[in-house]
Amino acid sequence: MPDGLILVMALGLISGLSIGCIGIGGVILVPGLFYLGGIPIQTAIAAAMMGYLLTGAVGTVVYARNKSINWAMAGWLCAGAMPAAVAGAWLSNNMPGAVLEFFIGILTAGSGLHTLLSGDEANDRPVTLTKSRLVPIGGLTGVLSAITGTGGPLVLVPLMLWLKVPVLTAIGLSQAVQLPIATLATAGNFAFGTPNVLLGVILGVALAIGSYGGAQLAHKLPKEGLKRIVASVLILVGLVIIARITYRLIA
Repeated sequence: MPDGLILVMALGLISGLSIGCIGIGGVILVPGLFYLGGIPIQTAIAAAMMGYLLTGAVGTVVYARNKSINWAMAGWLCAGAMPAAVAGAWLSNNMPGAVLEFFIGILTAGSGLHTLLSGDEANDRPVTLTKSRLVPIGGLTGVLSAITGTGGPLVLVPLMLWLKVPVLTAIGLSQAVQLPIATLATAGNFAFGTPNVLLGVILGVALAIGSYGGAQLAHKLPKEGLKRIVASVLILVGLVIIARITYRLIA
């Protein structure tokens, strides 16, 4: 662990900055720990979810202070996400997640392309979704996040943008839902596995520092520019996930 401390901290800082700024960044954390750090995939997933505890708290505070969180929507999302995160933690400790990761890749790239090609007005109008939509969206976010160790934002931001939720609101919701998902998923990982607590703490500190800076930056960037950044990263991340999973399946 000491030999890889700098690498772990660097991955945490980069991921946290991206999570705080555009709501997405966890997707690079687990592959980085696995491929660059040589950390077993299940250990990396559990540590990442533990690290998101601090990231979720920091991101939620910053976005709440800037009034960028729709708390009514966040509440229903969390209602669906919390029990699903426990189920996802069980699955991550007992089942391979290649198919689900592939689905996330398609969803992410497709949503990014849709957002990039959509008109400006699509993400400028206030949107309030009903609980009948929010609860299952939260459930899907919770289970997929816990399975893959990517955190709530990677799954939730594309879905919110697809449903025409303004980009800053979508990112704010992803920050608010990240904390309960990480809490329940971590509890599940302790119940169903043996997480590396030291790795989780180190990642949490690095993620929190990066997330704070990223969240501050998000509220200083032009909305249209932020939208294009989010869309471009979604497309890139989606293609990377698809390529990585395809290679793993055919190798």
